[in-house]
Amino acid sequence: MSNVRTVSDTKRDFYNYHTRPINSIYRRVVEELMVEMHLLAVNVDFKYDPIYVLGVVASFNRFMQGYRPERDKESIFNALCQAVGGNPQQYQEDAEKLKATVGRLSAQELVDWFGSPTPLEGAEDIHTTVAAIADNPKFKYSRLFAIGLYTLLEQAEPELVQDAKQSMEMLQRIGQTLHLPQEKLQKDLELYRSNLEKMAQAQIAIEDAIKADRKKREQREQEKKNKATTPPSDSPESTTAS
Repeated sequence: MSNVRTVSDTKRDFYNYHTRPINSIYRRVVEELMVEMHLLAVNVDFKYDPIYVLGVVASFNRFMQGYRPERDKESIFNALCQAVGGNPQQYQEDAEKLKATVGRLSAQELVDWFGSPTPLEGAEDIHTTVAAIADNPKFKYSRLFAIGLYTLLEQAEPELVQDAKQSMEMLQRIGQTLHLPQEKLQKDLELYRSNLEKMAQAQIAIEDAIKADRKKREQREQEKKNKATTPPSDSPESTTAS
């Protein structure tokens, strides 16, 4: 019998860790991320690295913006990591460390650094990780790794990523250095940007619906108060002839 964990195993573990229901519009985001993390975790060529981790954290944070109740977000993220055998605290720490360290570079410096990685203060080991990726013909590329690269570029120069063409050219230069599948990289990042826009529109619609619902409730409450404070009108007295 195979001991490889199945997607069902991971989903079961996730819902054991996070027992509260997930808002319907976000459920698909969570489950797609869960399945992607699972498929990588069981792949023999996959190795945990901080760029992939940054992609996980960035994806979660961006797509879960506006989630209610807010307090459930941490529980959901923790359950995602634990369900694939990961440590959620390590994910957060590694992602922040990478973003803070490599993100100090400008966009051009970032591209140049990937071409010839050297030790960086605060993350002296990241250059060896990058070099190992470039030298590994069996490196398991993933959409989440691509999102990690995109997030680093976004951290370096937020304005640059608004220019899809220019930012993609820089990311493809990094991809060439790391020997990543160029077409796949481009399609994954185009889809990521598109999905971010769709989610942003959905979140606006959700906020509008919440505001409209709140306004209706307030109007109903006000109507109840008005009825409670308005004295009943006097009924006309009947007169009888004497």
